[in-house]
Amino acid sequence: MTAETDTPQSSGSCCSSTGSCHDGTVDVGTVTAVYKVTGMTCGHCEGAVTAELTALPGVTSVKAVAATGEVTVISGAPLTDEDVRAAVDEAGYELAGRA
Repeated sequence: MTAETDTPQSSGSCCSSTGSCHDGTVDVGTVTAVYKVTGMTCGHCEGAVTAELTALPGVTSVKAVAATGEVTVISGAPLTDEDVRAAVDEAGYELAGRA
């Protein structure tokens, strides 16, 4: 004999009421790439790099972190290193490669 219990999920939990750790949505057709950029030292630097990379066709999200020099780019299709390098150069920084 087994008993079934319904374990309530606490508020703020990342899990759904069914115990799943996602909401059922999946980002289809997105590519995430992490790059190393040298020369960023502050929030202004992060903003300049973010603005230039966001302007690239297909880019949906950019997160630049000056403290680590890492820039995460999410796009609908893979970006060429040449396009990323040109955008970073336009912002006044140097693309060191992929992280």
